[in-house]
Formats: sequence, structure tokens, C-alpha cells
Amino acid sequence: MTTWYNLENATAWDTPALVVYPERVQHNIDLAIQMINDVARLRPHVKTHKCKEITTMLLEAGVTKFKCSTIAEAEMLGLCQAPDVLLAYQPVGAKLQRFLTLIELYTTTQFSCLVDDLSVAQVIAQAGCDLHRNISVYIDLNVGMNRTGIAPDKAKELWLAIQNLHGITVKGLHVYDGHIRHTDLVVRTKACNEAYKAVEDLHKALLEEGICGIETIVGGSPSFPVHIQKSTVECSPGTFVFWDKGYAESCPEQGFIPAALVLGTVISKPTEHTLCIDIGHKSIAAENELSRRIHFLNAPEATFISQSEEHLVVQVDTPEAYPIGTRMYGLPVHICPTVALYEKVYLVENKQIKDSAWKIVARDRRIFT
Repeated sequence: MTTWYNLENATAWDTPALVVYPERVQHNIDLAIQMINDVARLRPHVKTHKCKEITTMLLEAGVTKFKCSTIAEAEMLGLCQAPDVLLAYQPVGAKLQRFLTLIELYTTTQFSCLVDDLSVAQVIAQAGCDLHRNISVYIDLNVGMNRTGIAPDKAKELWLAIQNLHGITVKGLHVYDGHIRHTDLVVRTKACNEAYKAVEDLHKALLEEGICGIETIVGGSPSFPVHIQKSTVECSPGTFVFWDKGYAESCPEQGFIPAALVLGTVISKPTEHTLCIDIGHKSIAAENELSRRIHFLNAPEATFISQSEEHLVVQVDTPEAYPIGTRMYGLPVHICPTVALYEKVYLVENKQIKDSAWKIVARDRRIFT
């Protein structure tokens, strides 16, 4: 049977392997831009793909603003000469020193970072003075995820304190509502807008202080269709470039399509109805329980028995359909940490895996800096 994912030369490649379908990536990029209807408001998070080539695809599509979580991801964007890069992290200690080095090295990129604490802002400001420049920051707001950020009702005081410091400039607000994941879009929309109400109140309070031109960066993949309706904010989805089983199920209203798979092989049939596949913990994100790690497109009925470092045992009703050597096409439930397990991704063109590959350069904690 002909399907979009079947590869004519799959048996020529060792597995497990991460393979990407660039035409499907391009579809997803085009769709994200179409959905937001203003590419200047799209600030994709590069944590999903971590590679220069997809960054280049985004740049060629007109994207100029990016978001990242690690210094390596920020440096990758600098290497690509991305115009505007937000390190969505509060840099402390050695991380701050590395961030400052990026600012000095990659002068065509405007870097900024997050702050949620005055003492950290003061250190950043002093570093800016030492470099004879202003470091751009966004205040990170906690709207319910309780991971990072300051409560919105305390953020005005922080903004006013920071704006009086030399060596630092507050550009705006950063809001991540990743805790809101309702499958029902109506319910999700209501929850997102309720959480965002505190941000709107903060905007009003800052305007009363005479603070204008506040940039606001908000959301991730689940809240993307909600926040694109707010014409004054930037949106930061990341998973859309590859998509995955998890978001396909939890965000069914979004038309993104799977563009990256983990290719595996049946290496043993230990019992009458079980297969052993060479996709272990080291090949697929394993933070979810066993049945929520990977979905086999060519064996959707497979149930999961066990997994270890290099082995995955599944049960199937028709084991004769999967002889030893069968290639298995796995759609990750969570693609972002899965990508970070691979050094490179192999490209698919005309149902063939090509010799060329894209290096997942920012999977490393350090590139040069």
C-alpha cells in the first residue's frame, strides 16, 4: 500500500534513525504564517528542530523573530544571522556570561533574554554597563504554569525598578501558558483568555505609568489558535514544524501534519504475538508512560509490553505481517525531546532517504560559545 511515509530504500539504512520530510515541513511553515496572517507576529520556538536548515527555511519564508531556551540554540540562530532572538530563559551565573559572549560575537542579531527577579536584572544591567551597551530583556510572567516568572500583579513594580537601571532596557512581557492543554478548543480558549486577563490588567497599569510600546510574546502550540486572534501580540509555537502524535490528538483543530518520524526495525519475535523493535529509551522521548511514547503508522494496533535502552517489545494481532527486518515508521508522541536524542536527521525526497543529512547542531549544550 502506498502511503506518504513509506520509503523505497528504507532497508538500506541502519536504524533507529530520525527522518524528516522537508515538503511537509514547508507545508507546516506556510500554514503557521497563513494562520497568524502577519509573519511579523510569528516568533517560532526552535527547541523542536534545533537545526540551521529549518531555521533557514523559516527565514526564507519571511520569519525574522525567534525564541529559544538554550545558549546553543541562541548561538545556532546567531550563526544563521537571525535578526531577533529571545532567549526564553533567565540567564544566571555562567549562562549569563555565555549570553553576553553571544551578543559580542553575533552582531547582526539582536539578542534579548527573560528576567523575573530584580537582583538578576541588576547583575545584567551591570554587565551591560561594563560592555557599554543596553541589554534587552522581557519580564517573564507566571500566569499559572508555576515554572518561572513573576506574578502579573507584582510585575509593574519590577518594570519600574528595572527601567531606572543603566545598561538594561525592558522591551516587553513574556507569557507562557503551557499548562493549558484542553482538547476542546472552546474550553482551551476560555482558559487561555482567563489567564491572559491578568496580562491585560498589567498593560493598563503600565500605560497609566506612561509606559508605551510594550511588546508581548505569548503562548506555545496549544494556545496558538487562541492568541493569533490578539492582533497586538507575538505568538511562539514550536512543534508545528514537525508536529507529533501528542499535539495531533490534543489540538485536532490545527491543520499541521507530521513531518518527522523515527524509523525502526523488527529485530526479533520473542513470542508468538510479540515483536522486538530497535527503538529503546535512547531513541524516543521516554518521559510519558510506555503506551504514550510512539505510535507506529504501519502497526497502529500494536500494544506496548516493555522498553529498555535499545529495545521495545510490542504485541500485535497479525505477527506474520511483520517479519524480522520489517521497517517500522514511528510517529513520536513528543517530538521535541526525541529530536534531541539524534545527532542528525536524514532527508526524504521522492520516497527516498537521501545521503544528505541535517545536523541537529543545537542538541549539544555548546556549539562554540
